[in-house]
Amino acid sequence: MPDLPRQFTIRESRHHVHNPFTEEKLATLGRALYLTPGTRLLDLACGSGEMLCTWARDHGITGTGVDISSLFIASARARATELAVEDRVHFVHADAVGYVAENPVDVAACLGATWIGGGLHGTVDLLRRSLRPGGMLLVGEPYWRQDPPDQTTVERCHARTRDDFSSLPELLSAFGEMGCDVVEMVLADQDGWDRYAAAQWLNTRLWLDQNPDDELFAEMRAELDEAPVQHVLYQREYLGWGVFALMDR
Repeated sequence: MPDLPRQFTIRESRHHVHNPFTEEKLATLGRALYLTPGTRLLDLACGSGEMLCTWARDHGITGTGVDISSLFIASARARATELAVEDRVHFVHADAVGYVAENPVDVAACLGATWIGGGLHGTVDLLRRSLRPGGMLLVGEPYWRQDPPDQTTVERCHARTRDDFSSLPELLSAFGEMGCDVVEMVLADQDGWDRYAAAQWLNTRLWLDQNPDDELFAEMRAELDEAPVQHVLYQREYLGWGVFALMDR
């Protein structure tokens, strides 16, 4: 079974949410969707399972999370036990690429991992394969807050070209072109980016202190040297992120 590169799990080993959504934003999204007890949710690339676990606790949903990281799946199962929802949520250690639920679900989600479908369009199509008629898709996706002025900015925001991401109006239009109504959205803010990125710095520093002889030490040390300044220069200023609730027309 493939797994995430260790660099990624070092950075995010203690994250509950593996994107710039705060726990408060995740709760806002759950309330905005008027979730009812028994709602069935599939979360592809679920990370540490915070959405499923907290929504099971707060709204009585049931569901399945799938993630390629053995560390994150273990964290998700522990979180379900901590919140006493292990009878409502189930976590699968598997590659989410091509994963389809055995039975149709009410909500199919992929928050911030649209590479599992080869991009935004492919991921929407993949999620549709698990969705009951009239169900809802949740897609988390970056967008340009400001148009990047140069290629350096593009690359520091984890893109290859400017066209890898859209502006927010372009992104909403793209959902319409896929035959979807956008029925809700909750957007991350700069504080959310700070919480996501800065937690990576602390995780990395603690790992460095504990693993001076690890083969990744020099790489992670060099990354931490640059990461705070690069974050405030580029990602924090130019890159937005949001979760968009979609229903087929």
